[in-house]
Amino acid sequence: MATAVSAPGRRTAVAAAAAAVFALTLAGCSSDGDDAAANADPESTDLSGTITYAVWDQTQVDGIQKNIDAFNVEHPDVTVNVDVTPWADYWTKRQTEASSNTLPDVLWMNGPNFQLYASNDKLEPITKLVDSGAIDPSKYPSALVDLYSLDGVSYGMPKDFDTIGIWANKALFDEAGVALPEGDWTWEQFQETAAKISTALKDKGIYGAAAGMDGQTTYYPTIFQAGGSVIDNGKSGYNSPESQAGLQFWADLIASGASPTIPQLTDQSADQWFLSGKLAMYQGGSWYRAALTDADFKDDIRALPLPKGKEQANVIHGVANVVSANSKNKAAAQAFQAFLASEQAQKTQAESGIISAYEGTQDTFLAALPNAGLQVFLDATKYAKPLPVSANTAAWNAIETELLPAAFSGERPVADVTADVAKQMDAALAAE
Repeated sequence: MATAVSAPGRRTAVAAAAAAVFALTLAGCSSDGDDAAANADPESTDLSGTITYAVWDQTQVDGIQKNIDAFNVEHPDVTVNVDVTPWADYWTKRQTEASSNTLPDVLWMNGPNFQLYASNDKLEPITKLVDSGAIDPSKYPSALVDLYSLDGVSYGMPKDFDTIGIWANKALFDEAGVALPEGDWTWEQFQETAAKISTALKDKGIYGAAAGMDGQTTYYPTIFQAGGSVIDNGKSGYNSPESQAGLQFWADLIASGASPTIPQLTDQSADQWFLSGKLAMYQGGSWYRAALTDADFKDDIRALPLPKGKEQANVIHGVANVVSANSKNKAAAQAFQAFLASEQAQKTQAESGIISAYEGTQDTFLAALPNAGLQVFLDATKYAKPLPVSANTAAWNAIETELLPAAFSGERPVADVTADVAKQMDAALAAE
């Protein structure tokens, strides 16, 4: 999701210990929602009562309120209260509520947490809304629709989406005397371009590109581009030559001197290097646009597609609106969920600067930096793969975070590290 700058890059990782405890807490819990509410018709115009909508981004509340006002034109007797919980506390609060069957009526859900909630019967399927035509999944990227489906059942429709691209500072390219790449390019061209810039601007402490420890923005895309996988049929995909090649891409970038070292990137993240004018290329998400709108060098910002490895690939993720299976006013909650999935509502929320998921509603995003070429983020949906998730994503995210830095830094061979990652990850997946 393209929201506040600090949250999206980290929103795909939730504390592993908390998630594990949550999984245990939910075991054996069942839905005890009101039967009358569950059987009510969400398409009825005679709805009333109060529902709560839980989100984590205060910057989107104005747009949310506009959609609530529009929803109330159709349903004047339904009151929608917005509950904003900062990202740092959002999932802890939701975990507590889920354990006591008191989740908000409608809430934001992300990919890494979806299966945990859906598999424990905490979310209401959207089958009725889709069958009636109130929600049309064909208007959304299919990879995102699949992300919020479990065992053939869909539970939420994406409200927004994000893909990954190369954010480039043209001024640094010009200063280094290196041509800005145009159109499709390859891994080799990316590495060569980064190395040339780093060499030319070394005395100024400027690097051509940067490795990073966020799977969504860095090594998941390269793993996919190499023909590898993160999860394959319930098993870790790390211990394969293809996945190892995807990780070696970043190890090579650091070893060549084209990227800051892992300790340097620990002290200051890659996105901060870029904002400070010390990085010519930053591989990051479309949500990063919000941080660049007021940058001193915003007129020099260009967006480039990810370089192609063995194949062209990207990663797509997005937040979905879901309804609690235990909502006491499920009909009103589902009516609001369906309205938020409409073209009208998606256009309204796009004014917050995010990429709305409904097809044809992305003009506002493109206009934010009109000369940057932001279309590359939309084009990436054609070949993007869903963010890798499982029923307890956080457990193996923690393994990646702990072990992979040794591979990127060159401290240990990539093949040795991935063997350890795969072993521990398989154990975590088997425990789900």
